[in-house]
Amino acid sequence: MSSLATPIRKNDSVLVITGKDRGKRGRVLKVFPERNRLIVEGVNLIKRHTKANPGKQVKGGIVAREASMHASNVQLVCPECGVQTRIGHKLLGDGRKVRICRKCEGVVDK
Repeated sequence: MSSLATPIRKNDSVLVITGKDRGKRGRVLKVFPERNRLIVEGVNLIKRHTKANPGKQVKGGIVAREASMHASNVQLVCPECGVQTRIGHKLLGDGRKVRICRKCEGVVDK
């Protein structure tokens, strides 16, 4: 990971805190750490007009899909306490470095 890497990772549950989709929750589908952006399932939907391509079994029409959004627009939802939280780091006894919830001190990493 680069120095710009966000503490949010793929398959994390996040809450959108700013923008047109504020208040929506979703799962992170993809992370772009070099641009500090991510794609969240069901959030920031855009419409694209696609041309039919019978060779690849692609239907034409208007397709809605998720666009990337800046990582600062979302906040992690703790899997243990279920509330939005900031992320801390902690070293465990076995030497692993894990992400922790700042509110309940629970481990976010599985």
